[in-house]
Amino acid sequence: MEGRILPRVELALIILMMVGFLLITQQWSFFLYQIGLLTVIGATILNIAVGNVPHAVRGWRALRAVVIILAVTAAVFVIGILLVPSLAQLGQ
Repeated sequence: MEGRILPRVELALIILMMVGFLLITQQWSFFLYQIGLLTVIGATILNIAVGNVPHAVRGWRALRAVVIILAVTAAVFVIGILLVPSLAQLGQ
């Protein structure tokens, strides 16, 4: 049972992304649009981490791997954001 947690989490994140896309495409409420956008962004980032953990990893090792992958992903985003001004000046 414990070995099947990662595929279930992946499936739940994919379903969550689909719900987020439905909330984005609805035209009645801007608040629901905002919730959908945040849902898609959050589920996508989590899916990057969970999708890169080998299915053979179980328990606390799987959680540790997800946290490490999220930290690396966050670092890449932060480095990219910090490099934008420097790279923009190179293009002028």
